[in-house]
Parts: sequence; structure tokens; C-alpha cells
Amino acid sequence: MKTKLLSFFVLAVGLLLCASFTNSNNAPTKPFVVVLDAGHGGKDTGNTKNGYKEAEIALSIVLKIGEILEKNPNIKVIYTRKTDVFLELSERAAIANKADADLFVSVHCNAHHSQAYGTETFVLGLHKSQANFEIAKKENEVIFLEENYKETYAGFDPSAPESLIGLTLMQEEYLDQSILLASLIQNNFTNTLKRKDRSVKQAGFWVLHNTYMPSVLIETGFLSNNDEGAYLNSKKGQQEMADQIAKAILSYQNSLAIATTKSQNPVIEEDEIDKAIETTEEKIYKDVTFKVQLAASSKKIDTKPSNFKGLKEISREKEDGLFKYYYGETSDYHKIELMKAFAREKGYSSCYVVAFKNGKKVKLSDVLNSEDK
Repeated sequence: MKTKLLSFFVLAVGLLLCASFTNSNNAPTKPFVVVLDAGHGGKDTGNTKNGYKEAEIALSIVLKIGEILEKNPNIKVIYTRKTDVFLELSERAAIANKADADLFVSVHCNAHHSQAYGTETFVLGLHKSQANFEIAKKENEVIFLEENYKETYAGFDPSAPESLIGLTLMQEEYLDQSILLASLIQNNFTNTLKRKDRSVKQAGFWVLHNTYMPSVLIETGFLSNNDEGAYLNSKKGQQEMADQIAKAILSYQNSLAIATTKSQNPVIEEDEIDKAIETTEEKIYKDVTFKVQLAASSKKIDTKPSNFKGLKEISREKEDGLFKYYYGETSDYHKIELMKAFAREKGYSSCYVVAFKNGKKVKLSDVLNSEDK
């Protein structure tokens, strides 16, 4: 019974998403609602490494993102906070759900005991490493500042890994869309701002778990790093970060709009990827070919679509005694990220992007950090 109810809920959400982008009876089109969440605030200052204040920096970036998005008449921006006030984590999700939001974007700044640096964007999921768990633990511990936290969070313990397992259930239906947005954000940070890419990651953030829409948490950099902390504390740094986050949100909206005009599934269809790319900025790398690696096997499999869950553009190469199976082939990194998201929607949850230069496989990070675009 629960499975049927969940299926009905997902179907209903899909229908609502379609309705929001179509206007069959000349009815007013539902705006694309983005909830912007500035992490911490009030008595919760966040990290204060090097004398910088995370709560203030996150708020400044969020307000700048909102200013950009509000110029688009089809987007409605809602802020969880616009001043230095304390909000409980549960309140933040409630604001987004009450608004029937299409996106929830939470902005933070990182800290570490070393001179670590770089940006990373999180979607909800089980932590894949101790480092991811520690970041989630730090952000979740704000719960202890709240009154009646034991009742509100029903025994949730930010320090216990087992408490994070249940957090993934609500967001599973939106994971692909969350990953797509997170990838667009990271691409902009890396390619345009030349920030170090610490990648898209999964971790158990409470602030993401109770939202009924695609949601991401952005760690814009490390205040504990001397250079990066100064950058994030500057007007220039805050504006540049806001510009690229806003640009990613607009790219995501364009891709989603194309997909949902024809389908209940809010992930873009394969034959619409090129059309989506036309509405967004290209990320072309000279002499580089990107592909999505789907699988590696000792078996030689025919590359016809029926063997790869309907995916077209499948290629096969033998490397180190194994057959590697790839999806897509393009010099546009933005396009290959969309193709990766589509492959994951098809069931290849562990697929990833690889890069080739002059026919030889090279490190993706080296390509993305190069100037050769």
C-alpha cells in the first residue's frame, strides 16, 4: 500500500511539474520557484576562521543570487532569511515545501584545520567517505542550538552515521535532478572562476532531507584557507560566486523546461539534449573528447541500444584486458554532464565522465583545470 501511495505521489508531482511549464488553456503559468537558503545566522555564526563570518558571507552571496534571478519574470525567489537571524533547520525545509518550490539551494562556507581549498556541492545521500560525514556532521550540529530539538528531530543524532541512513529516502526521487544542478554549479566554478573542483558529493545533511524538490548544498570554499577566505570575504568574490550559481540555476531551468513540456519525467530526454544545449553556454575544450563510461566487462557486448537500456551513441574500446563501454562523444563538457544525468536516470547510477586527448585517456581534472578551451 505504501508503495502504491508513493508511486501516486511521484506521479502527481510529475503532473504538477508538467503543468507548471505548459499553458494549454491560457491559464497563468506557474512561476519557477527557487528557495535560497543562507546557511547559519543569528546565534549560529557558522565557522569564523581567520576572523571571517560564514553566516554573513553566505547571506551576502544568497542576496546577490536572488538579485540576479529576480530579473527573470518567470522566476520567483523566496529567501529563508534576508537578515542575520537564527532559523531552525526544520524551518528552512518547511519554507521550501510550503512554497511548493522547484529548487532548494543552500549556501555555506567550509573550514578545515589545514590550508585545504576549493568548492564542492552536495546532494543528499549516504556519506561516501569519512570526510563527507564530518562535513555533514558539522552542519547538522546546529540542531543542538534549537529548543526542544529532541522532540523536533525525533532522536536524530548528528554524530551517529546510522542516523543518516533514513535521510536519503525522501530525496531519492529527486536525486538525478539534484545531481544535474550540482554539476552545473561545479562546472561554472571550475571552468569560469578557475576554483579548485572538489566535485559533486553525497552526504547526509538534515537541511536537505525534508525538502520535496531537487536540493543542493554549496560549500563555496574554505574560510580557513588564507587566500580563499579573503576571496570569499571580498565583494568581488561574493559577486562572482553568486553570478555562477545563478547562471547554473538558469541553465537548469532551461533544461527542465524543455524536458517537462513533453514528459512527466523531469529529467531531459536523450533526443532533447542538443536542444537544451542551445539555450545554455557551451563549455568546449579543444582537442578533447568527453564520454560517459557506463561499464567495464570481460565480455564483448554488441553496442546496440537494446543492450544498454535504450541508450544510443554507445561505443566500445578494449583497455587493459577489459571492454569499456561509453555513452556519447563530445568536446562540450556541459553536454556530457547532461548525458551523464540522463544515463543515471536510465539506471547507470555509477557512470562517470572520462576525457580523451589525441585518442589517449587523460585525467578529467587536468582537462578541467587547463586553460585550453
